Amino acid sequence: MNLLIDNIIKEALKEDIRTGDITTNILIDEKKLAKAFIRCKEEIVLAGINVASRVFNLIDDTIIFKALAKDGDLLQPYSTIAEIKGKAKNLLTAERTALNFLQHLSGIATQTYKLSCIAQKYSVKITDTRKTIPNLRYLQKYAVSIGGGKNHRFALDDGILIKNNHLKFFKSISEAIKKAQLSKPYLIEIEIEVSSIEELIEALKYNPDVIMLDNFSYKDLKKAISIAKGKCKIEVSGGITKENFEKIASLKPDFISIGSLTHSVKAVDIHMEIEPI
Repeated sequence: MNLLIDNIIKEALKEDIRTGDITTNILIDEKKLAKAFIRCKEEIVLAGINVASRVFNLIDDTIIFKALAKDGDLLQPYSTIAEIKGKAKNLLTAERTALNFLQHLSGIATQTYKLSCIAQKYSVKITDTRKTIPNLRYLQKYAVSIGGGKNHRFALDDGILIKNNHLKFFKSISEAIKKAQLSKPYLIEIEIEVSSIEELIEALKYNPDVIMLDNFSYKDLKKAISIAKGKCKIEVSGGITKENFEKIASLKPDFISIGSLTHSVKAVDIHMEIEPI
């Protein structure tokens, strides 16, 4: 477990425990032992099992956490994910934080997997965005990759992406692209966001590496992809829903980027059952 993830977990535990688990400390004897089982109640793609294990071991390094599945496994409802043994009070104190990570990260991996299965039929790749929960980006993007998606830029220094708000400081798209081409570091790609067919045609004249078609209507999207196909990589973004996803994927852009994979994904149903020993 790297230092970044350890710090994320420690901060989550501080947030949840603060000065102590007052209920458990009052009710549960220090020497009482227990075993626990983590199970899912629905079909999921598992992500975050090592994070969950680390939560328990940061609370108490004598806890025995036995993972029965690994990240990336497609699990059926009521599968047992892990068996845990140790002091009852420490199992109870670690429970919620561990489950929060597992439910959230597995939710991301599961949704990504479902969309990726559709996208693969059309040779399209699913990508995430920078629309992540602050301080959880590393874990969220990891969960996307576990679900079969690709990671877009991790941070602002990962690539040049010229967006609408950048273009407000230039007279034209061509002026912005030319400035980026003159100043960009070696091997860094240039992607530009366009919002109309006219902007697309202008951008293509300057050979960007990637063009993002942002919030196009389906009719315009179909036309734009036919114009740009083979001239650069094509990313579709904005307004992507479960209902229109396959229709858009069938147009065969190179990438479909989906912010909701990380900023508003539904947590999956995972719970922990504990039994005194």
